[in-house]
Amino acid sequence: MIVIIDYGIGNLASVLNMFKKVGVKDVIISGDKEEITRADKLLLPGVGAFDTAMNNLEQSGLIPVLNDKVLVQKVPILGICLGMQLLTKRSEEGTKAGLGWINAETVKFNLDPALKLKVPHMGWNYIKVQRENKLIDTQSKNRFYFVHSYYVNCFDESQSLATSNFGTDFTCMVNKENIFGAQFHPEKSLKFGMKMLENFAKI
Repeated sequence: MIVIIDYGIGNLASVLNMFKKVGVKDVIISGDKEEITRADKLLLPGVGAFDTAMNNLEQSGLIPVLNDKVLVQKVPILGICLGMQLLTKRSEEGTKAGLGWINAETVKFNLDPALKLKVPHMGWNYIKVQRENKLIDTQSKNRFYFVHSYYVNCFDESQSLATSNFGTDFTCMVNKENIFGAQFHPEKSLKFGMKMLENFAKI
């Protein structure tokens, strides 16, 4: 069973609907500790502000359960958009500590004004996959939908799974063992996102 974690932030229904479109039936939305404890896989969504999201997670009492599932039981988890940023140690957007599962920080785009690019980075963009993995094909021209003003800067480059470019190259996917993150929105990325979520369900 895949549990999409409900902690008051994220496009929960749209993620659930995308799983259904690819034929994944054993998936639920839940913030219940018992249901999360029984999960075979977890998905951490997120939109909005970093500190608000971390506050919600703390107040839900889910962090100890998630630490056990992810760090001890090694259950696969996928963080998407803000959910990926929460996997890091901290964010320039706020003062709260992140989950710290990925050796990275979340930083704001600081682009050369001469590029005349507007933040947030919004719209479709290609990504470059760095290495073989279970989630996304290294050979295809993968194109995903982004909406973000902050991005993940990996201290350990081996945990950067894919990059994209918006005035500068940046990490748009992370991976460490059973932990995956995607800065883009797979649920808004049509066939590319559908394939990625289908692959996640098969891990």
